[in-house]
Amino acid sequence: MNAKVHELLNAQINKEFYSAYLYLDFSNYFEERGLDGFANWYMVQAQEERDHAMLFYQYLQNENQIVTLDAIAKPEKKYSCDMDVLKAGLEHEIYVTSLINDIYAAAYEVKDFRTMQVLDWFVKEQGEEETNANDLITKMELFGSDPKSLYMLNQELAARVYTAPSLVL
Repeated sequence: MNAKVHELLNAQINKEFYSAYLYLDFSNYFEERGLDGFANWYMVQAQEERDHAMLFYQYLQNENQIVTLDAIAKPEKKYSCDMDVLKAGLEHEIYVTSLINDIYAAAYEVKDFRTMQVLDWFVKEQGEEETNANDLITKMELFGSDPKSLYMLNQELAARVYTAPSLVL
């Protein structure tokens, strides 16, 4: 495996674990606000991000590459309202998409087709992640100011369950 591709994939493991921490922080924020459905939604997001990290981890191991684990940064941002959290989530997903695209570009440059094939799943996944984050913002803009509607949205988000990714490495 190309050294740059290996370095970027290894770094992505840490970024995905950070994403899980960030979403746990979001979940904690909403739990403290009494919005257990929103807390659940972000708890599921955290589980997904952890599994994304493990997919990169497993891929590197399958390719006989050394995995180096780094410290995971603590999310430091404080939020003044619920919408700030949702917008931070979308901003973060856009950032992660750029990271995946950077890895893909590096793999493409050295014709690492196997890595590109694995990354195809992540490219699709990031499209879904950005859509989900956008949809949540739209729903909050439409319903968040009305207590009854916010309650119903919270109930909808409480119903979300975790489904493990089905990527064969």
